[in-house]
Amino acid sequence: MKQIEHIPKKILSFQEVAQRAIQWRVIGKRIAFTNGVFDIIHEGHIFSLSQAAREADYLIVGLNADASVKRLKGKDRPVNKQDSRALVLASLLMVDAVVMFEQDTPLELIKLIMPDVLVKGGDYTVEQVAGAKEVIANGGKVVINPILEGFSTTDLINQIRKD
Repeated sequence: MKQIEHIPKKILSFQEVAQRAIQWRVIGKRIAFTNGVFDIIHEGHIFSLSQAAREADYLIVGLNADASVKRLKGKDRPVNKQDSRALVLASLLMVDAVVMFEQDTPLELIKLIMPDVLVKGGDYTVEQVAGAKEVIANGGKVVINPILEGFSTTDLINQIRKD
């Protein structure tokens, strides 16, 4: 049975995601966290999110808000607005919660949630991951997932513009 009415309920505020994390921990569940722009979802994103979801009972995805994306990626990004990107992420089976953040890094969000596992893509080292030091100090771990070669939002955008 499809319960599509639950999809928007997976998009949470900072306060709501903090409360949800507490509830999950009370019942003994582990939480993984990853983050990104997720502008145009492609196979590389699905691979990365699936790998992250395998690390714990619940996966929280931090989503860069539009203003943050513009600062990080340039004036032409994002292609899809934050509400659309959040809805697409929330519709994915492996994603349990989506929370937007305005800052350039999700450090404050990570400190709020304090996930058991912090997951980033293979283009990072543990030392470069925002929140890694805090998660490790709290007894958690940082996982660097491999990048699925050949999939890039920037490359997709460039291909579309070229055609």
